[in-house]
Amino acid sequence: METQAKQTDTECRDREIDEELADVLTAISVVSKRLARKLTMLSRQDEQKAEGGKSDEQDE
Repeated sequence: METQAKQTDTECRDREIDEELADVLTAISVVSKRLARKLTMLSRQDEQKAEGGKSDEQDE
């Protein structure tokens, strides 16, 4: 009986760890997407400056 209780506790903890890892990976993905967008905007601004155009002052 004690073995079954320990196994259930382990399964519960494993699910909690899996959920926490999924949350962390999702957060990393969100931050990565924001950084990629900002890098793209900066690259476009540099290209516009090099071409003599006016850079867009909007910031996300």
